[in-house]
Amino acid sequence: MASPKGDIGRVFHALGDPTRRAIVERLSEGPISVSGLAAPFSITLTAVVQHLQILEESGLARTEKSGRVRTCRIETAGLSVLEQWIKDRRSLWERRLDRLAEILAEQEGK
Repeated sequence: MASPKGDIGRVFHALGDPTRRAIVERLSEGPISVSGLAAPFSITLTAVVQHLQILEESGLARTEKSGRVRTCRIETAGLSVLEQWIKDRRSLWERRLDRLAEILAEQEGK
């Protein structure tokens, strides 16, 4: 699996597809086999595996093979990258809004 460290573009790409978002939602309920994961979708098992590969590359999912069964589970690495990216942006915008409030208060006081 490729490391998602600092690669927010991969995470956004992975989550940009509604099928992959639905897969992540399903994986958040707990581990499941690929065939079980594919069941509610109107796409081929091969297409689900391709979506899983993108999710794995972005650090959002992990699969393990045991015998003939491949089990999928959510992976938090990609979510952590996304969470940090959001925190960084939130902090920046909070500082900017605080500064704007100061400027407006100064203008009001004149």
